Amino acid sequence: MKLYPAIDIIDGKCVRLVQGDYSQKTTFSDSPTEVAKRWESQGGDLIHIVDLDGARSGNQDNLEVIRKIAASVSVPIEVGGGVRSLEAAERLLSAGVSRVIIGTAALKTPDLVRAAVEKYGDKIAVGIDAKDGFAAVCGWEEVSSVCAVDLAREMQSLGVKYIIYTDIATDGMLKGANTAAMEEMVNAVPKVNIIASGGVSSTDDIKALEAAGVEGAIIGKALYTGALSLSEARAALSQ
Repeated sequence: MKLYPAIDIIDGKCVRLVQGDYSQKTTFSDSPTEVAKRWESQGGDLIHIVDLDGARSGNQDNLEVIRKIAASVSVPIEVGGGVRSLEAAERLLSAGVSRVIIGTAALKTPDLVRAAVEKYGDKIAVGIDAKDGFAAVCGWEEVSSVCAVDLAREMQSLGVKYIIYTDIATDGMLKGANTAAMEEMVNAVPKVNIIASGGVSSTDDIKALEAAGVEGAIIGKALYTGALSLSEARAALSQ
């Protein structure tokens, strides 16, 4: 299982939210580039970046910041937030991003996902963010009536190889990952690599997610608060 340290960006700064609530924002660094270098030096396999401004607006507000991050580290980076066209995906890939995450558009315009996968293959991932099992969109500010697992099955049928599955209830809470939901998703879409997101805060979470069969685990707030280090997470993985 791979370790994905997270960087969330608002106004060019590295922040963390609680359960996706923009009003509950903590700024951890004015330099996301320096944070990315730190996570690389501590053993992150791939850096997971979300442009939170973009997730809300549909624009790529932090593209230049992302370009600087990509140039400053040698590990791959994946980026989501505001990717609602092929052109937006192309801009990120041209900026040095290894994998582009389509979120809101996956639910609202699945034809975009189909076209993106046809053009870019496994450089395209889909982000599914769930609240009580239902997919949420637009920076988590809207919850749909679509079951997250059903949406994942549709994405699998389109050829998507990576899904970042976030449990909103646990995100930023440091109270543990929703391992049961992750395992359900792994079993529902066997042709897709599931990357778990939300609540990872201990070595027990790392072990449980590895046992659940996810491809990777995103670690966010726990790294910033010191609740869990990348070296501790690495040591918890089976060799």
